[in-house]
Amino acid sequence: MERSLAQPVGVGIVAALVGFTSSFAVVVTGLRAVGATPEQAASGLLVLCVVQGLGMIWLSRRHRAPLTLAWSTPGAAVLAGAGGVAGGWPAVVGAFVVCGALIGLTAAWPALGRLVAAIPVPVAQAMLAGVLLSLCLEPLVAVAAAPLLVGPVIVVWLVLARLAPRWATPVAFGLGVVLVLAAVAAGDATLGLRPPGLVLTPPELTLPAVVGIALPLYVVTMASQNVPGVSVLASFGYAVPWRETLLVTGAGTMVGAFAGGHAVNLAAITAALPASAEAHPDPRRRWVATQSAGWAYLVLAVLSPLVTALVAASPAGVFETVAGLALLTTLGTALAAALRDESHRVAATATFLTAASPLVVLGVGSAFWALVVGLVVWALLVARPPRRARRRVVGDRAAGGRQWGPWRTTR
Repeated sequence: MERSLAQPVGVGIVAALVGFTSSFAVVVTGLRAVGATPEQAASGLLVLCVVQGLGMIWLSRRHRAPLTLAWSTPGAAVLAGAGGVAGGWPAVVGAFVVCGALIGLTAAWPALGRLVAAIPVPVAQAMLAGVLLSLCLEPLVAVAAAPLLVGPVIVVWLVLARLAPRWATPVAFGLGVVLVLAAVAAGDATLGLRPPGLVLTPPELTLPAVVGIALPLYVVTMASQNVPGVSVLASFGYAVPWRETLLVTGAGTMVGAFAGGHAVNLAAITAALPASAEAHPDPRRRWVATQSAGWAYLVLAVLSPLVTALVAASPAGVFETVAGLALLTTLGTALAAALRDESHRVAATATFLTAASPLVVLGVGSAFWALVVGLVVWALLVARPPRRARRRVVGDRAAGGRQWGPWRTTR
């Protein structure tokens, strides 16, 4: 293979490996939390790999740009916090179909996109942070229960987070695999391997699943994946074909939902590698890296039953720790965005606490109610400040000084 081709192909394979090993445990955890069996979770992971792989191959070749796709890791975290849903797994699959339809509808109906964009960033990010909190606490819970087992995973992750951040989570995952194989060899666990295959589930539409899963899944996928993904590619000089990408990912999500896939979207973090000069000095050749990543995901799809079996057979806390560590950066970024502005902090904090709580009302989980609480508090305290504060605004304007809250200006 000529050098000009070997470089982007190698970078694409690395991007796929890093993306897969860094977050597959979150996906499996989320699918299992909402009622998927090990076989259904393996099917979901398989179809997600296939859909995003085929989507990357199509989009990157058609537009000659590194349009990288990914599964919705924040969306999987929403599932992990949702717990059981009325109607069981078929209702969850129905919610996945609705989420895909909403993504596709956003491309055809711009007003829906504007409605999502109207959700204040601090509220959306606080909801995401609250959803992530329980997963990010898992390393602490696990290390307290089994320090000799989980402690080495945390230490390895910390050392590599300092020396080679890109490989911190994949190597921690590798250590988790070693621990599982050791438990199997000692007879403490069994590894139930099955051939790759899709487990199809007829979807059912229920109001609690649509409101409690589909809507939060759609919001975090758009706000935490698709929109940042556009920004990442724009920073490298690439324009995203927005409507076509949403149509491809929306249709792919709807089709994959029948096999247990929750959501596919533009990649945000992993998009930077194929789009950078590390993939190729010539920006016109970097799309080859995304092609390579797409084909790599099709190969990784075959491994979905194996990695799902590893998670199921792992000693308690091992892969939960890997998942929690992988999401720490995302949690920190969400909290920073939610709490950056002092005038927004009450609304953001109320949203965060609601999302982090085990609240279930009318069969609908905390993620949806966090949005409701956050928007209500935002409307009362930020969009329309208290009367006394408004009086101060008038006085400040008359004096030509600084203004309160949302109306603050700089000179």
